[in-house]
Amino acid sequence: MGRGPGRGEGRSERRAGRPVGAAAPDELRVEPPAGPARPRNMRTLRHVPVGLTLVPALALALAACGQVAEGGSRTLPDPTGSWAVESLTTGGRTLHAPDAARLDLAENEATGNYGCNGFKAVVVFAGTSAVTVTPGASTTMACENMEFETEFAKLFKGRLTIDRGPDRLTLKTADGSTIAMTPKPPEPDAPLTVTQWTVDSLISGATVSSVPAEAAGKARFTLAADGTASGVLGCNRFSAKATVGGDKLTFGPVTSTRMACEGPAGEVERALTGLFGSGPLTWKIQGQALTLTAADGKGLTAEAGSAAE
Repeated sequence: MGRGPGRGEGRSERRAGRPVGAAAPDELRVEPPAGPARPRNMRTLRHVPVGLTLVPALALALAACGQVAEGGSRTLPDPTGSWAVESLTTGGRTLHAPDAARLDLAENEATGNYGCNGFKAVVVFAGTSAVTVTPGASTTMACENMEFETEFAKLFKGRLTIDRGPDRLTLKTADGSTIAMTPKPPEPDAPLTVTQWTVDSLISGATVSSVPAEAAGKARFTLAADGTASGVLGCNRFSAKATVGGDKLTFGPVTSTRMACEGPAGEVERALTGLFGSGPLTWKIQGQALTLTAADGKGLTAEAGSAAE
């Protein structure tokens, strides 16, 4: 006897004649909730993490800061350094500087040349806006342009305000007088040895006196690489052993010719003979200038000439 369709099979085939798989009227299909309607032509914005948007802006800001810093350093140079003096303005006059006029400013010291005579000074900076100058030793040669030298010495002392520009430094006194300067590359220091040194002044404590005009250029010496010193003391030639140790220079016994030297040349010769025989001398070179100083405060300054052959 044949069996009719099973209960489940008949039910699945007899659902109001609808195809298999079609939804029944009482079955609800749940759709995701629709968002608000978007107007036509509205652009869709892509989500970008906040951190990524800040990176380019931060990079540009840092670059701009770097440019400002660089520009600032170019615009406002540090007052310390080497400066060529261009002119002075004082009492309604402008005095143009000789080629040799210069000023080297360090943290606590200033050295320079008024145009002919060299000088030193103690300086105390108030940031980059002002400097207080206490004059020190200077040479006292009679020079061609003494008007400029005298005025420069008068202006470069006391409290001076600093006016900085892109390629200029101006020092101003309380009465408005000025020292105008432009950057000057520092001179390389001449070597102690194999350089001919011409004595241009004698030192006695805080006093620096230029050699007399009659003896100018006559006293000179050279320190050879083999440890010998030779030259002219003023009128007699000399030779000696020389030993360099750190910042000390020591001459051995001096051998010289025996001409009778009188007048200014003789005075310079006696001063140098005594200095070279006084024991270790402290030496210092700044640019083309050599200073030798003994323990008792006596010494000399000398200018570099041509290297010895």
